[in-house]
Amino acid sequence: MMKRARVNITSKCQGFPSADGRIKRQKTELLGPFLAQRPAEDWGNLPHHVVLQIFQYLSLVDRARASSVCRRWNEVFHIPDLWRRFEFELNQPATSYLKSTHPDLIQQIIKRHAQHLQYVSFKVDSCTESAEAACNILSQLVNCTIKTLGLISTARPSFMDVSQSHFVSALTVVFVNSKSLSSIKIDDTPVDDPSLKVLVANNSDTLKLLKMSSCPHVSPAGILCVADQCHGLRELALNYHLLSDELLLALSSEKHVHLEHLRIDVVSETPGQTHFHAIKRSSWEALVRHSPKVNIVMYFFLEEEEFEPFFREETPVTHLYFGRAVSKDMLGRIGLNCPRLVELVVCANGLEPLDEELIRIAERCKNLTAIGLGECEVTCSGFMEFVKKCGGRLTQLSIMEEVLIPDNSYNMEQVHIEVSKHLGRLWYPDMMPTW
Repeated sequence: MMKRARVNITSKCQGFPSADGRIKRQKTELLGPFLAQRPAEDWGNLPHHVVLQIFQYLSLVDRARASSVCRRWNEVFHIPDLWRRFEFELNQPATSYLKSTHPDLIQQIIKRHAQHLQYVSFKVDSCTESAEAACNILSQLVNCTIKTLGLISTARPSFMDVSQSHFVSALTVVFVNSKSLSSIKIDDTPVDDPSLKVLVANNSDTLKLLKMSSCPHVSPAGILCVADQCHGLRELALNYHLLSDELLLALSSEKHVHLEHLRIDVVSETPGQTHFHAIKRSSWEALVRHSPKVNIVMYFFLEEEEFEPFFREETPVTHLYFGRAVSKDMLGRIGLNCPRLVELVVCANGLEPLDEELIRIAERCKNLTAIGLGECEVTCSGFMEFVKKCGGRLTQLSIMEEVLIPDNSYNMEQVHIEVSKHLGRLWYPDMMPTW
C-alpha cells in the first residue's frame, strides 16, 4: 500500500512541470528551427575555409598533427595559402637547443609546395652543416615564386663557412627562377658581384629592399650595378666600404624612386688599421634633394682614431648609434654638421663632461627627438640646459643615473622634477641593474 501510494504521488507530481523543465521547453521551442537545420556535430565536416582559418593560428608542429585527424583536414593542410610563408629552421641537435624542421617535412614542401612559397627565411645555428643544408634546399627551389628571402644565422655567421661556389650557385637558382623578388636579407654571406648581376637581370623591376651587411665578396661596383638597374629600390643596408659617391648619385637619378631608408654599418675589420674614405657633401646633397624624407642610419663600431674622416662636412644622417667610445671632438662635429639628426645613442665617451656638445646638438639639431647616453658624464646643469632647449619634442630620453653629475644648481631629485615638467610627462633616469 505504501509503495503504491508513493507511485501515485510521483505520477501526479510529474503532471506539473518544474521551473527547470519550463525553461528547457522554452529554449527548445525557440531554438527548434535552428536545431532542426544544424547537422550533427562532426569536426571533420567543418568547411574548408573554417579549418584553414584555424590552421593559420597553429604552429607548424600542431598543424601537422591536426592534418592526421581526417582526410578533410589533410586536404586543408596542403592548401597553397598555408604555404605562402615558411621559415626553415636548420639546427644540429648536438649543439643547439632549437628544434629543426623535420627532413620529411622539408622534402614534402619541396615536392608539393615549392611553387607556393613566397615569403621564405632560413634560420640556421652556428654549424656549417646547417648552412650547407640551407643551401641544398635553396638549390631545389627551381619552381618557386619567392618574393621575400631571408638568410639568418642565429649565432656566428655560419653561411660564411660554406663554400662560396656552393652558396652562390644555390642563391642563383632562386634569383633566376623567382622573377618577382622584392625583399632580400642576406647579411654575413659569401654573396658576390656576379650573383648580384643575376639578381638584377631577373628581378630589377620588383626589388624594393636589399639588406646585405658584412658581405666581403661584394665590391662597390657590384652594389652600384644594383642601384643603377633596380629603380624601385626603397631600402638599402650595406657596409660603409661599399658606399661611394657614384652609388649615392645612382640612387638620386630621375629614374629612381624616392629612397626611404639607407642603413650603413661602419665597422673596423682590423682595428686601428682600417682606412675609411670620405663621401663628398655634394653627393649627400643630391640624395636628399631627390629623396627629402630619406632616413640615413649609421651604426659605428670604431676605435677612436678611426673617426677622423667622418662629419667634417655637413652630412644628412638622421640616426646615429655609437657602439664604442666616441670622443668629445666627434660629438662636437655632430652638433655642427648633422642638422637632420633625429636620434642619437652613445654607448660610451669617457670621463670628460659632454655639456657643451649636448647643448650644441640641442641648438642645431632641430629634429632631434630621441637620445640615449651610456657610460658618459654630463653635469646636472648641462643636462637641464639640453632638455630646456629640446623642449617637449624629446619622445625618448634614456640616461643612466650614473651619467648625471650633481652640482650646485641641481641634485638628482630636482633633475627628475624639472625634466618631467619640460617633457610634459613623468621621467626618471635609468637605473643600473643590481643583479
